[in-house]
Order: sequence, then C-alpha cells, then structure tokens
Amino acid sequence: MKKARNELLQFLAGLAMLIAGLFIFSQKVIVYSSLWGYGFRIGGFNMSNGLIMVPFIIGVVWMFASEGSFPSKMFTAAGVLIIVLAIIMTTTVRLTRLTLYEWVLILVLIFGGAGLLARILFANRKTFSEPERSDDPRIQQTSARVDAIEAELERMKKDNQK
Repeated sequence: MKKARNELLQFLAGLAMLIAGLFIFSQKVIVYSSLWGYGFRIGGFNMSNGLIMVPFIIGVVWMFASEGSFPSKMFTAAGVLIIVLAIIMTTTVRLTRLTLYEWVLILVLIFGGAGLLARILFANRKTFSEPERSDDPRIQQTSARVDAIEAELERMKKDNQK
C-alpha cells in the first residue's frame, strides 16, 4: 500500500529548492556585454554600434514620413530586433570559481526542486468516478449508500422530465 503524500508540502519544498538553487547560481555568474565598444559580427561582416542603429533610425523616419504605413512599421520592428539581437549576441556569461561541492549543491537544488515541482504539477490524477475497492465493511456500506443516492437522484430526474 502506498503512503499518503502531502502534495502541498512537496510543492513548497520543490519551489524552495528551485529558488535557492537559482539564487546561489545567480550569485556565482558574471555577465559581460561588449556592445558599447566593439560592435558584433554577423558572418564575416563586422557591425559597429552606429551601424546597428541605422535600420531603426531609417524605419522611424519612414514611419513619420508615410504616416505609419505597414512596411515602415515592419522596417522599424526589424531595426529594434537587430538592436536586441546585438545585445544578446555580445553578452558573455561566465561562472566564477566554484568548488565541486558548490557546483553539486547548485545542481541538486535546481534540478531536484524542478523534479519535485514537475512530479506534483504533472501527476496523473484519479477521477472520483472510479472509487477504489476495499475489503473494509465501512467503505463498502458507504459505497452502497452513495450508489443508492445516485440511483434515487436519477429516478427523480426522470420523474421531473415527464
């Protein structure tokens, strides 16, 4: 027989583990961005910071000149997308020095907490329409009473429909 689980307690423990692991991980990461000095590369083409802004500027001027036509809005959106991609592509994420203990602790907290959350959130739930059978006479009596009540309700529904 399976032991009863306190799902709320497991959910909160998993959430606490995940948050603690992500917090410790965020304290051990250093993020650099080289956008404001170097530009970025697309294939073999090196784009400087000024060239990144040109499509956006052209799109804004075109949008005001043509009273907001659809192609001008698309060109402006493409300019914004290029700026966002440039920021993302020039961002470097590095870990500081970690001991093996710290690294294992971070991984266990993050993935153990995520596993607990996934187990609770994605568990198969039993429906109430399929009651478990038991040898306990009290459960059998209760089940018989419930069946009798359901039969009486069905009979009453049929009588009201006539």
